[in-house]
Amino acid sequence: MFSNYLEPVSNVTLAHLVLQSNLSLGHNLILHTKESGFPKIEGGEIAIIAIDEDRNALNNIGTGSNLEQVRKEFYQLYPGNWHRKMVDLGTIKKGNDVDDTYFALKEITTYLLKKNVIIVLLGGGNDLVYANYRAYDDLEQIVNLVSVDNKFDLGALDDDLSSETYLHKIIMEKPNNLFSFSNIGYQTFFNSQDEIALIKSLHFDVYRLGEISQNIALTEPVLRDADIVSIDLGAIKYSEAKANNNASPNGLTGVDVCAISRYAGLSDKVSSFGIYEYNSSLDTNHQTAKLMAQLVWYFIEGVNYRTNDYPFESKEKYIKYIVPIADENRDINFYKSPKSNRWWMEVSTNNNSTKNALIPCSYQDYLDACNQDIPNRWLTAFKKLN
Repeated sequence: MFSNYLEPVSNVTLAHLVLQSNLSLGHNLILHTKESGFPKIEGGEIAIIAIDEDRNALNNIGTGSNLEQVRKEFYQLYPGNWHRKMVDLGTIKKGNDVDDTYFALKEITTYLLKKNVIIVLLGGGNDLVYANYRAYDDLEQIVNLVSVDNKFDLGALDDDLSSETYLHKIIMEKPNNLFSFSNIGYQTFFNSQDEIALIKSLHFDVYRLGEISQNIALTEPVLRDADIVSIDLGAIKYSEAKANNNASPNGLTGVDVCAISRYAGLSDKVSSFGIYEYNSSLDTNHQTAKLMAQLVWYFIEGVNYRTNDYPFESKEKYIKYIVPIADENRDINFYKSPKSNRWWMEVSTNNNSTKNALIPCSYQDYLDACNQDIPNRWLTAFKKLN
C-alpha cells in the first residue's frame, strides 16, 4: 500500500550483503526489495525506514542522500541474542514538495504505530521530527518527546518549519498532543537566554552537555518516559561524527550516544527512534555511517531486553518506599520494580488525587529525597500537574 512512497533496498546494497556472513544482521532482516516486494508487517516488529529529504535542513543540504551506506554498515554487524523480528521497508522518496515527504512519513508512521510496530527512522533533516510527531495525532494519546541535540530548535514565532524551528511548531500547532519535552546535551552558547528561559518556564526537562557527560546514566529515567526519541548528529562531537555540516568540536562521544540509544530501546514506551542530519558527502571513510549503524544496533538491543514493568504492571507489584519531606509537610512515594530494579516516584496534586502519576527516576533521586533534597524531576512534574 506504500509502494508509491517507498523505494526498495538498492541492488548495490543487496550485492554487498551477498558478501557478508550468513550470520550477519542483513541476513536476519526481512527486506523490501524489487524482487520480493513489500514485506508483510506484524505487531511487535521493528521497522527501519530511511528518508531522503534535505530541503528544510538548514546549512546541511545533502543530508538524507546515500543512506544505503548506513544500511551496508548495519547489515554487516552481527545480532545479539534477539527475538524480535526486524524489517527494512526501504527509503521514503523525496516528494515533489517537502510537504509531500512529510505526508508520506506521517502516513507510514501512523500505520505502523497502529500495528504496534517499533519504528527506526534514518534521516534526513531534523525537521522530520515534526512529521513523526504528527503521526501520533490519530492515536489520541499524549506524547513525550526526547531530543538529543545541542540546540532546542525553537525558532521564532513567524519562522517556517525547518530543522531549527520544528519544536516551536510542535508546541504551538494544533492538535497539541505534547505533554513533555526533554532535551539531552544542549550547549548554552548555541541557545539564547530567552530560549532557555522559555523552555524552563514550560517545565520541560533540559540537561546540559557538561551535566550528562559526567554521568550518562542520568539520561535513563528521561528516556524511559519517552514516546519519541530523536538524535541530531550535531549533538556528537565533530571528531566522532564528521558527516554533518553543523558539527561542533564539543559534544557527546560515540560511546555516550550508544548508551543513550540502548536506554531508549529499553524504555517500554518508546515507539519511534530517529537519527537525523547525516550528510554522506562529508563522511570520511564512512565513519559516521558506521556510528549510525551502531546506534541502531544498540537501540534494537535495548528493545529486545525490555522488561515491560511499567505501565504494564500495577503499583501493587512494586516495592514501595515512603519518604517524609519535613519542610514541605508531605511524603514522596517511591516505587522499585522487582523485575528490573528501576525506580519511579509518585507525583500528586494538591487537590486532585486522581491526577497522581508515576514518573521514572533513579536510585539517586530516592537517596536525595531521604536527605530532604526534593529531586528536580519531581518538582518539574509537580509544577506541570498543578
